[in-house]
Amino acid sequence: MKILLDNGHGYNTLGKRSPDGSLLEYKYAREIALAVEMELRRLGYDVERIVREESDVSLSTRVQRVNQVCADVGAANCLLVSIHCNAAGAGGAWLNATGWSAYTTKGKTKSDALADSLYRAAERNFIGKRIRKDMQDGDPDWEENFYILKNTHCAAVLTENFFMDNKEDVAYLLSAEGKKAVVRTHVEGITEYIRSL
Repeated sequence: MKILLDNGHGYNTLGKRSPDGSLLEYKYAREIALAVEMELRRLGYDVERIVREESDVSLSTRVQRVNQVCADVGAANCLLVSIHCNAAGAGGAWLNATGWSAYTTKGKTKSDALADSLYRAAERNFIGKRIRKDMQDGDPDWEENFYILKNTHCAAVLTENFFMDNKEDVAYLLSAEGKKAVVRTHVEGITEYIRSL
């Protein structure tokens, strides 16, 4: 199984930051993706970050990179996790929304099982934190036709790792404990899914 990691946005994407500038989504997502990659490699998995640039890479380019790997090794032999931080506003004020969530495309897809594994890992790792769920269709992931999820050929999930415009969430995300929990959630969720295949 080829594991593909996508780190959300780039330094030149406006507004993707905490109101005080202590958390920059592009930087945080890259730090987490690199740590997830290193831990998965240590465990013997084949993993690749599809965006190594610091600047933003268009969604179409990201999708092309993923689908090229799918063409090379087979879509059934790939998975994608896109790592982000959520926001309730546009980055200018502290707000109250909180919690961790994951997204797949609409309807029952091959991505739902990957999202389920990530949710189970989140429940284990984010003790006392809100896990945001949408159980309308019987599973916890939220469903949106985000471009990178809808247009890639493999199982694909986008994680929203708490809110960068919530003071408590930002303090947690920037803490050593929070970073370890975010990395562990991704590693455990991905490896559990692969073992289940």
